[in-house]
Amino acid sequence: MTMLTRRGALKGLAGAAGAAGFGLPALAADKLVVGALRFTSHAPSFVALERGYFKEAGLDVEFSFFQAAQPMAVAIASGDVGFGVTAISGGLISLADKGAVKVIGGGLQEEKGIDGQMILASNAAHEDGLTTPAGLRGKSFGMTTAGSSFHYMGSKIAAAEGFAGELKMTPLQKVGAVIGALKSGQIDAWAIVPHIGKALVGGEAAKQIGWVADYLPNYQVTTVFTSAETAANERAKTEAFIAAFAKGAADFNAALVDRTAGDEAAEEMTKLIHKYVYADDDYAKAAPKIVNGAMRMNEGAALNIASIEDQLAWFKAEALVSADVTMETLVDSSYVPAI
Repeated sequence: MTMLTRRGALKGLAGAAGAAGFGLPALAADKLVVGALRFTSHAPSFVALERGYFKEAGLDVEFSFFQAAQPMAVAIASGDVGFGVTAISGGLISLADKGAVKVIGGGLQEEKGIDGQMILASNAAHEDGLTTPAGLRGKSFGMTTAGSSFHYMGSKIAAAEGFAGELKMTPLQKVGAVIGALKSGQIDAWAIVPHIGKALVGGEAAKQIGWVADYLPNYQVTTVFTSAETAANERAKTEAFIAAFAKGAADFNAALVDRTAGDEAAEEMTKLIHKYVYADDDYAKAAPKIVNGAMRMNEGAALNIASIEDQLAWFKAEALVSADVTMETLVDSSYVPAI
């Protein structure tokens, strides 16, 4: 089967100082656009840029910021963005099916004992009795787009509680719009990473009614991905990116998740992330939200294969992607360890 070009696939879908530091061949400085969301979960990329890990790996990185996962997948396919870090979405899988993108590593993962993604109820719904996920039958649940991680989480929660297909999934396109709808009571519930969830609960704009990890333990929340062309033909650059990203993830875990690096390192990390997350807030206001949002980043950008298999199976069962998509189509497993 002939692999489509990146732009051809997009059209079809829409209608080295690094040698010493990373154990990789030295690379000439390579201009690279990296896709990101302004979430704490994207901290490894921010750390790798700010601490020079990308530069040491021979990569001249700049960020392109997105409001949702699916547009980032399209940007990877078009060649406008070189690497991205975000959740598996229907759009990403469909692009992989057309030979345009590949998942190459893991990022954020749910882990028991570490506060993860929160299930929230609007204040109005909570007052009306929505106090646990078991009460979500027939309620509205916010998501950015059909086929997003929010869609996956809501559906899996509903299935676990015994009312699959009875949760009213409400697409609102952007995270900011979902937040606004939850605050105003236009939607009844949502699930979101803790740096946003805890801020909403702490500000009395919503109520927590559960944890995603209770329904999806070891959920691989975000993945590292690139174009299929890059994964197949630019191995040195791809390995350099993953090595720098993984070094940033290790710093993040030590500073804010395991807290083994000390208080000074934790504050330095929080200040670094504040340049990108809650940047419009004063540091004193932003810092607790950033710290509260710290979740495990996979060591070495390892990928939880069982979680990706479960996600792919759900997308196929919901007819959101082709029934013929395989794990080999979606994932290039040659770059990082499997967990």
